[in-house]
Amino acid sequence: MIVAVDAAGGDHYPKAPVEGALLAIEENSELTVLLLGPKAQIEKELEGKQYDSKRVLIQDAPQVIGMEESPSSAVKNKQQSSIVIGMGLHKAGKCHAFVSAGNTGALLAASTFILGKLEGILRPTIGAYYPTEKGFRLLIDAGANLELKPEVAQQFAKMGQVYCSNVLGIENPTFGLLNVGEEEEKGTESLKAIHQHIKEMPGFVGNLEGKDILPGKADVFLTDGLVGNILLKFGESIPATIMKLVEQAIAQLDVDKAELGTAIKILKTSLAPFDYERVGGVPFLGVNGVSIVGHGGSSPLAIKNMIKSAVTCVENDVNGKIVASLN
Repeated sequence: MIVAVDAAGGDHYPKAPVEGALLAIEENSELTVLLLGPKAQIEKELEGKQYDSKRVLIQDAPQVIGMEESPSSAVKNKQQSSIVIGMGLHKAGKCHAFVSAGNTGALLAASTFILGKLEGILRPTIGAYYPTEKGFRLLIDAGANLELKPEVAQQFAKMGQVYCSNVLGIENPTFGLLNVGEEEEKGTESLKAIHQHIKEMPGFVGNLEGKDILPGKADVFLTDGLVGNILLKFGESIPATIMKLVEQAIAQLDVDKAELGTAIKILKTSLAPFDYERVGGVPFLGVNGVSIVGHGGSSPLAIKNMIKSAVTCVENDVNGKIVASLN
């Protein structure tokens, strides 16, 4: 198993990608990682570290795509970047998957243009893990498609179910359509049309409201990329906001050290489900390959878990099962 790792992606490259890759091969003895990025920077980061040199490969990719660059122009004009070269190698069968914490738009563009779409797929999508009382569940679409047509929504739901079943280990995953009410006639004309198109699908639990997400009333929360991305960014803000409110409360109250230590321990434990490091990243579903994207601030632990997710996708033939689900 060879997983290509974007060593020039994210806010903390090359340190985080390189260290995460080394953690991954330490955990999985069957794995080889291919680090892509400016060769000199990667080699410098590897200096003094203990690892099996036969399982850590380097591919020079001198151009770096910045986090704020225009995705389409970056992919077109930076042919020697880690993302473009990595996708090309994946397309050519030189590696089994590609993972990056870099520019999400550029990664989506490269995944779509270079890898292409799976047979029968109308549009690729990006999902996102969302914390619930029952553990992580999938929010889809998380920003790739701002509008959603009924036929596309149907495919997104199927892809989400396949992913939840094979990667998250959820038996017979359910899905719901995010809406302004539970009733079938609620929502915009677009949402009503989607509801009619998917209501007979196995696992559909109907319309869901915002209050149904955190309790985990479905395994896949289906929505368009506009709402999905807003929800994703809102969810990311929750832990820091809660911590700030707690700090303000502690400053106002007379709390002794023992009570403070207990409160902090409880708080950190309760907010653990919101920690993106535990899952690392999610794939672009519907592309003809395994392309995993992670948070720009990904730590080595998050990178390691991204690589782990990629391996799981390959080993469980998620793409093959997605194609089969369309028939």
